[in-house]
Amino acid sequence: MYAATSSVSAPVRPHRTLQAGGGPYLEPGRPAAPAQAAVRARRIPGTGAQPLSGRIDLSGPQGAQLRAALASVQRICPEFAPVQVLRRSGRSVLLVGTTGRMTAVAKVLLDHSPEWRERYRHEIAAYRAFVRHRPPVRVPRLIAADPENCVLVVERMAGRVAALQRHPVEAPPRADVRAALGAVCRVNQWRPPAELFGHPLDYTRRIARDHQLGLLTDRDFGDLQKLLHGLKLSGTPWQFNHGDALLSNLLLSPAGPVMLDWEHAGWYLPGYDLATLWTVLGDAPAARGQISRLAQQQGSAVRDAFLVNLMLILTREIRMAETAVQRSMQATTPVQSPPAGALSSGEEQRLLLRRLHDDCGMARRAVRAVVGTR
Repeated sequence: MYAATSSVSAPVRPHRTLQAGGGPYLEPGRPAAPAQAAVRARRIPGTGAQPLSGRIDLSGPQGAQLRAALASVQRICPEFAPVQVLRRSGRSVLLVGTTGRMTAVAKVLLDHSPEWRERYRHEIAAYRAFVRHRPPVRVPRLIAADPENCVLVVERMAGRVAALQRHPVEAPPRADVRAALGAVCRVNQWRPPAELFGHPLDYTRRIARDHQLGLLTDRDFGDLQKLLHGLKLSGTPWQFNHGDALLSNLLLSPAGPVMLDWEHAGWYLPGYDLATLWTVLGDAPAARGQISRLAQQQGSAVRDAFLVNLMLILTREIRMAETAVQRSMQATTPVQSPPAGALSSGEEQRLLLRRLHDDCGMARRAVRAVVGTR
């Protein structure tokens, strides 16, 4: 059994008053005071504006891994000349380089488990679909792809990433939130050919799994099933969603927002992307109120779908945060002490986990209020 409701210890911080409209479908209240610019000043450009510099170290065991990844890229794009490693994890590596006069980004999967192979192949299929069916937002242009070996090479777009963290520690500027919401809404209104994109989320199976793991109570399980049943009876149409509409997957440029990482794109119940943004904007109550209004303005069916999506996204984020907290507690490697007044990574994760539990309780009450009116 997954102990989703286990106690969470974290440093004491000032109580975060929930303003009107901070809930999943309540009217918004007055916006919070502007956040300080300290965190914003630390923002660095995203995959587009960061200058190309440095060298790639191909020595040692990690160097061998990079050589293999680079060989996979150059098999499908011989003109790709690597310049630097943008990001590397146990699952993938992101290389920046040039292809002729163009700057490109190569994504290579290292973890070839079935789940990750499916994600990469889905993203490659999305970029191939974009060649003939252009989405209503800017996306990187496809250069080359190898679905069998899970290698993708796309144009490197100019712009700065809207947020460096999955859950920004401070409210982003209003202009950035407005750009993100605008891009998401345009994507949600798009109607590409149905056969090009599947249904990435099996709602019935996901609800049952989260209930079995202890992330959903018995009452949550019953309430969400009732909402799903009502949505089916009403014939609520599916909606195209990016599927991972995080601010860290959005580049902002004078030419307009650019959306990255399309491995979860497909047809969902309405409001999946909006629920994702609501979840990660925990310190932006004004933005949350705006998202809540967008969900309500489209009718009761869309509101119900938004709440179903919100519950499932929150339980996913709780599961991820609990895993991160457990890893930080089990870490044996000494970590450099954070600056005075700053929180360690483990403390930040515990604070995030506490906030996610609060948000889940808020969403739970909203779901029960809706079901109680039936």
